[in-house]
Amino acid sequence: QVQLEESGGGLVQAGDSLRLSCAASGLAFGNYRMAWFRQNPGKERMFVAAISRSGSSTGYVDSVKGRFTISRDAAKNTVYLQMNSLKPEDTAVYYCAGDRTISPYYSGVLGEYDYWGQGTQVTVSS
Repeated sequence: QVQLEESGGGLVQAGDSLRLSCAASGLAFGNYRMAWFRQNPGKERMFVAAISRSGSSTGYVDSVKGRFTISRDAAKNTVYLQMNSLKPEDTAVYYCAGDRTISPYYSGVLGEYDYWGQGTQVTVSS
């Protein structure tokens, strides 16, 4: 049974940093591309960052480019999202997602992800 468990969220001030972690279990981690999405109440879940199976390619939504970094550690079956220079508009519930694929590329398409974590709240105060 595939499980994704996020951690690392919290309440911070604008300009601060946070690192989210997503621990994966019940899967062959190297067969999955991974991604982070975020969602606010009453709004759609939106793409934030994604990483390929090998970790060699990554992609970001424009609003976080240069501030957020996605990475993965195969030895720990964990994907990370390092978030720097946080802004109040980054406030959301952040979800980790996994897609079992043979593709060597990352994907920012929500519908391609079959497995989701429970989410972790990130709140950035001004």
